[in-house]
Amino acid sequence: MAFVTHERKKRPMRLFPRNKKLRDFYDKKREEGKPFRVAVIAYVNKLLHWIYALLESKTNFQDIA
Repeated sequence: MAFVTHERKKRPMRLFPRNKKLRDFYDKKREEGKPFRVAVIAYVNKLLHWIYALLESKTNFQDIA
């Protein structure tokens, strides 16, 4: 049985916030050839690190976009 693979188009990130730093990070991962799921997991992991750092330092998030 042969499996047919389809080259996926670059998916728009409509579901994600419009943070420029995170968007650039996601785009960089996709340009590196990472699959969509891998890029999204890296994106979410970075976001979780940011949230944890904010909670630890007890500061408010200030988006400089």
